[in-house]
Amino acid sequence: MNKAFTRETDSADDDEAQLSALPAGRRNYITPGGYARLRGELMDLIDHERPKVVEVVHWAASNGDRSENGDYLYGKKRLREIDRRIRFLTRRLEIAEVTDPSVHHGSDQVFFGATVMYIDATGAERTITILGIDEADSLDGQVSWVSPVARTLLKSRVGDVLRLVTPAGAEDIEVLSVAYPAPAFKA
Repeated sequence: MNKAFTRETDSADDDEAQLSALPAGRRNYITPGGYARLRGELMDLIDHERPKVVEVVHWAASNGDRSENGDYLYGKKRLREIDRRIRFLTRRLEIAEVTDPSVHHGSDQVFFGATVMYIDATGAERTITILGIDEADSLDGQVSWVSPVARTLLKSRVGDVLRLVTPAGAEDIEVLSVAYPAPAFKA
């Protein structure tokens, strides 16, 4: 069948594909800050973004011919995107296990939430922070806890020399320092 005659659906297929990034049988670890950001995005979509788009679609539908009405067509498409993101965020937050990395403050062992400085075989020093799948941003030096470098570093200590296996090959890395955020004091 020609692709032009297939119908786009807003089924959960796309959501399931995005959810599959989490290893089977594993927990969805996330920091309190990451959880708050995802929850904030969800609430913004539900309370602000979706009602605005619904209002535009309603107005555009009242103008008559919907087949050539750009506001209506774009609005319906945007509404499907918002609903898909809402379903995704809801599922991720339902399975999230909030883990506060500050409980390890002062430790020299690598656990979830650690900021680790290591040196690779070429002598380059790298600093990464190990975070949850939904909050890691590689542009900020953050990696997911399921990434090869994070899995290699987890449970190691300062001074350990580890074998990092990547698609480009294997190399030795040495852990130079481990840091955690300071615990928040509750009054």
